[in-house]
Amino acid sequence: MDILIKIFGEGKDLSVLQMSCRGLVVFLIALVLIRISGRRSFGMRTPLDNIIVITLGAVLSRAIVGVSPFLPIIVTSLVIVLLHRALGWLTIHNKTIAQIIEGKKIVLYSNEKFREENMNNALVSKEDIMLGIRKTALTEDMNKIQAVYMERNGEISAIKKEDE
Repeated sequence: MDILIKIFGEGKDLSVLQMSCRGLVVFLIALVLIRISGRRSFGMRTPLDNIIVITLGAVLSRAIVGVSPFLPIIVTSLVIVLLHRALGWLTIHNKTIAQIIEGKKIVLYSNEKFREENMNNALVSKEDIMLGIRKTALTEDMNKIQAVYMERNGEISAIKKEDE
């Protein structure tokens, strides 16, 4: 046990080497936790997914700097990851829960009109919408666009008209 204290330190008074050792261990633990959490944690970026990134970062950093006891931090991180995974599973299997947790897409443009009220609610400008159109539909010609949405993850996507 004394060797572990010598390597990883105790409390807040840690040397650079001890913090580095803690950082290495926390990095490996975070890697395992993210693998448990699944790819959606860092791929989809819905509000649920952003929460795990912020929370894990905040909690795991405490283990590196020695502000809190190491084992409770790791257990808490595992609980957060498992909760994220459970909520992710629920959003897949229950549409109502998915809409509560992740929201639903917002129509920003349809029937050749910008939906000003929805744009205001989503806090996006016409230029933001045009950026999304250029990225997803590869055009700036609004005559070629059927609809534009703000997706649940905050991205703007455009649907081209069928005859195009």
